[in-house]
Amino acid sequence: MAIARWSPFTDLARMRDEMDRIMEQFFSPSERRELQPVAWTPSVDVYEHNGDVVIEAELPGVKREDVDVSLQDSTLTIRGEMKREEERKEEGYLRRERHYGRFVRSVPLPTLVKADQAKAKFQEGVLRVTLPKAEEEAKGQKIKVE
Repeated sequence: MAIARWSPFTDLARMRDEMDRIMEQFFSPSERRELQPVAWTPSVDVYEHNGDVVIEAELPGVKREDVDVSLQDSTLTIRGEMKREEERKEEGYLRRERHYGRFVRSVPLPTLVKADQAKAKFQEGVLRVTLPKAEEEAKGQKIKVE
């Protein structure tokens, strides 16, 4: 029996080729279809700053009065609606990727927070929620967006 030198890159290349073949079969030209967009959810950053947990969410095109923020059981939930300003006829569109409608994003918090001292500010399409850290668990509460 001959000894063969093993190369992990050869196995990776073979796996890549197999995945390419599977994807080509799935998206063959006869069956190719436009992929449907999924529901939009805002992107968020969660970080700690000066003893607070800060959540920043990008909400482009959303008005302050259309945003609802709540805190329940160490989970911050951002709800809202992106409204279309004017109606346009569908037949003139070549491509439509902008999302309109309701959205919900729930963010589990990394630590306990003081819900009664929460602050939310909305400026230039970015929602910033500041939550002071707590030692003991707090009850659920609504947070007013300024």
